[in-house]
Amino acid sequence: MRNINFYRTVFIAASVYDLFLGFIFFLFYKAIYFLFNIQLPENPAYLHLATAFVFVQGISYYYVFRNLRQNIDLVKVGIFYKIIYAGVSFYYWIVGGLPHPIFAVFGICDLIFGVLFVLYLKDYKRVIR
Repeated sequence: MRNINFYRTVFIAASVYDLFLGFIFFLFYKAIYFLFNIQLPENPAYLHLATAFVFVQGISYYYVFRNLRQNIDLVKVGIFYKIIYAGVSFYYWIVGGLPHPIFAVFGICDLIFGVLFVLYLKDYKRVIR
């Protein structure tokens, strides 16, 4: 049975996941791209803008972890973020435009988090008293 501790774990895991990815891709994208043999973007601003957004999402999930009741709207935004990233990554994986399959793995992780966030909304009134 899903309870408040389960969802607190979900949101702290989502927070750490996005904070970590945002941080390492922002600072170490050249090494990561080299490791996966991915061509570097012509302008790193595109990557920095995206990774900064990922990092901020991690902060928002930390706020949800800290107060599941007060930050319910951040969960709703997070659902859109996770599902849209997953959808875009899967689309480019299918059509052959994904720079590396690791981005599809991130899409799978985001899809899982998105489903867990939807379950939280479904369980919200039962879990949060």
